[in-house]
Amino acid sequence: MPRQPLLTFTDRGICCPEGDFHIDPWRPVPRALITHGHSDHARPGHGAYLATEGSAPVIRYRLGDIRLGTIAYGERRRIGGVTVSFHPAGHVPGSAQIRVERAGEVWVVSGDYKVAGDGLSEPFEPVACHCFISECTFGLPVFRWKPQAELAADLNRWWAANAAEGRVSIVGAYALGKAQRLMASADPSIGPILTHGAVEATTAVLRAQGLALPATTHVTPGIDGKTHPGALVIAPPSALGTAWAHRIGPAAEAFASGWMALRGVRRRRGLAQGFVMSDHADWEGLNTAIRATGAERIFVTHGYTAIFRRWLEDQGYEAGIVATEYEGESLDAAEAEPGPLIEAGGEEEAGAVQGGDAPG
Repeated sequence: MPRQPLLTFTDRGICCPEGDFHIDPWRPVPRALITHGHSDHARPGHGAYLATEGSAPVIRYRLGDIRLGTIAYGERRRIGGVTVSFHPAGHVPGSAQIRVERAGEVWVVSGDYKVAGDGLSEPFEPVACHCFISECTFGLPVFRWKPQAELAADLNRWWAANAAEGRVSIVGAYALGKAQRLMASADPSIGPILTHGAVEATTAVLRAQGLALPATTHVTPGIDGKTHPGALVIAPPSALGTAWAHRIGPAAEAFASGWMALRGVRRRRGLAQGFVMSDHADWEGLNTAIRATGAERIFVTHGYTAIFRRWLEDQGYEAGIVATEYEGESLDAAEAEPGPLIEAGGEEEAGAVQGGDAPG
C-alpha cells in the first residue's frame, strides 16, 4: 500500500503524521515545531515546542512559561519515523526553514523568508528538497526591494531633513524584525533614537542574545521631542497618528513595509513618506529561492496564492495552495502589543492579504 504523504494539511496546521508533530500550528497541538517568533507562527497553547536557539528567547518572552526545547541550525534530530533539521530563513534573527526527511524523501517548510541579507538575520540557506512549502506574501512582479544600503540612505536623508525643520521622525515598523533593521540603518550623528515600549522590550531580548544595535531611549512620560530634538522614533504601526505619537511633538510620520511599493496604499494611509522595506522575499527572491531548492512540487501559503500558483504552473512546477492562518505582513494598525502575549492578550501582527485579495 502507498505510504501517506510526508506532510499533510489539517485544520490545526501542517502536520507530520509519522513524527506526530505540527509545524507552526494555529490551534493547540501536543508537539509544535516553530519556524520563528512572530505571533502568527508561534502561538500559545501547545503541549511542547521546538525552535532554534536564536528564536527561543523571543518566543519565551511572548508566550511565557512553556515547554520549549531548542535545536541548532543544521542539527539533525530523529522524531518518530522522520528526521528534522532547521535551516536559516533570513526573515528575522533566529528564523528557520524546517526540513523533514523520510527514507530519502525531503520536504521543506519555509515559514517566512527573504533571500537578501539585512546584516542582522542569519542569511537564507537554500535547502534541496522534493517538495517546498513557500510563503508568497509579495508574490507579484511589482514587489522588488532596494538593497539595504539604499534603504538606509533614504531613511537618513528623510530623518535629517525633518530634524533640520525642527520635527521628530516617527517610523511605524513591526517590533520584531523591521524595527531592529531601522535601528541598524540609522545614522546616530543625526540625532537620538527613541522607541515605543513594544519595540524597546523586543529589542532588549535581542540585545541579550548579543545582537549589536545602537543605543535607544524608551519613550516614557517626560521623553518627547523637546527633551530629544530631532529624534528618530521607532514604533509599531498601530502607534501612528495616535495620542501617543502626538504627545511627542511636531513630527513627520512614515511606515516601513513592503506594501509601500504600492503608491495607492501609502496615499490611502495619508502618509507623505513610506519606506519599501520588508522581511519577506520580493518577487525575484521568491523565484530565486524556489529554483534553488530543486523541488518539482511547490505549495504556496499566505499572500497572492492563486496568482503565484498559476505562475509556478506556467514555469513547469506542480503547484498547489495550502490554506493557513498565517498573516504575513499586514497593513492593519494593530501589529504590536505592549508586552508578552500572556499579559497583554494581544497579537503582535494582525491582518492579512489572502488568496490574491488587494491590501486594505
